[in-house]
Amino acid sequence: MLAETICSAVAAAGLGIAAISAYRRRFLTATRIAAYALVPLGLVMTGAVEWIAGTAFSPVAWAGFGVLGVAWLLFLSTRAVERRRAARGGVGVPAVAPGASAPSGSPRGAIGKPQAGPAAGGDDFSDIEAILKKHGI
Repeated sequence: MLAETICSAVAAAGLGIAAISAYRRRFLTATRIAAYALVPLGLVMTGAVEWIAGTAFSPVAWAGFGVLGVAWLLFLSTRAVERRRAARGGVGVPAVAPGASAPSGSPRGAIGKPQAGPAAGGDDFSDIEAILKKHGI
């Protein structure tokens, strides 16, 4: 109830300032001030202020924020532990089995071993060289 009264008073004061600006023939400024002044009034009329005030003063809502914070800290701590294990070379589950082959569309035959062929060696930039020669560069 108090939040709604404050928002309504702010809206009334803002509309008064807009009226004074319009009286001074600053219509663009007066319109802008009126638009800002109507925002708190619209929030009161939609019930958003009541919802925000109810959430801000609710112990259950704050407990929920606390639970979310604890969950976030748990996620961060597990990531830190994983990074330490990876940096030390600790025992971890490999992402791919050691003898697994590459996907069918991959230019590599086995994981970590480049396949011999046209993509090996200095032919990586042959397409780029052809385009540059075509344009005389």
